[in-house]
Amino acid sequence: MDLYSVMCVSDLAKSLKWYEVFFGRAADEVIGEEHLWQVGENAYLVVDARAVRAQRVGGSMTTFGVAGAEFDDALARFAAHGVTHGPVETYSNGVRHVEVLDPDSNSLSLAAVPD
Repeated sequence: MDLYSVMCVSDLAKSLKWYEVFFGRAADEVIGEEHLWQVGENAYLVVDARAVRAQRVGGSMTTFGVAGAEFDDALARFAAHGVTHGPVETYSNGVRHVEVLDPDSNSLSLAAVPD
């Protein structure tokens, strides 16, 4: 099974800069007006600003499971680029979690299982 999670955004140029910081790289692929970041073997996050998506802007939520080092690297990258995020929470099972909102308030969370 393949997964394509679409983040509907209002300003493509602004959002592309933000997502490049979030992922630490430019989009892996551009298909038409959609910009895709590969986040797993068959999983992609798609950024789309087409008018057909306007009613859905800001309503997406996605959580990425990452390794502890990836979690820490992402937080450092966010800080270096002025990307704000919610508080880092540590759940009773040791999972660290943080929510990050894109410029349209789409929610992207990182969850790191303890090593």
